[in-house]
Amino acid sequence: MAGLVVAKLFQIHPKNPQKRLITQVSDALHAGAVIAYPTDSGYALGTALGNKQGLERIRHIRNLSKHHHFTLMMRNLAHIGEYAKLDNHTFRLLKKILPGAYTVILEATRDVPRRLLHEKKKTIGLRVSPHNMVQALLEILVEPIMSVSLILPGHEFYDIKDVYTVLEGQVDIIIDGGYCPPEPTTVIDLSVGGVKIIRRGAGDITVL
Repeated sequence: MAGLVVAKLFQIHPKNPQKRLITQVSDALHAGAVIAYPTDSGYALGTALGNKQGLERIRHIRNLSKHHHFTLMMRNLAHIGEYAKLDNHTFRLLKKILPGAYTVILEATRDVPRRLLHEKKKTIGLRVSPHNMVQALLEILVEPIMSVSLILPGHEFYDIKDVYTVLEGQVDIIIDGGYCPPEPTTVIDLSVGGVKIIRRGAGDITVL
């Protein structure tokens, strides 16, 4: 996949994603692809969990240091339990707010590659997006997507034209999800024995 120059454009319906196209994207991720895809919080870059080369390609696109933390895009709460440690209180809180516009920081399990963890805290950021296309893709893919928001200096990404103009030579697949304005998530750290708000975003903090 790393040798591809021109990205394939997939027009996938944001509310009723076509299974045939979702399967093709899933197969490409398993084969090492890097994708640009729509979420409820704007466009993102992603690759399969074990794809070290894909991780480095995304770092290069975003000009990220090796210390920048990726988020794992998860299918559901049960999926989170495979990759992060949950006590009863945390489980109840996540059940109330997910899927939703939150990025949750939790202590990771041994199934999470060390390169994705906070060096000292051994934590990981996780998301469960309500976006139908994301949910459909994760259901077929089975494993999480290593993901970061599509943010580049001097550019704004609201629709597929914005994304394709910048990324056509840098990723393997671009998924057209229609108009998809960036709306940052609320970031909450639940690894500290309580709720610590790291960033206020689209997620309602009054329910925390």
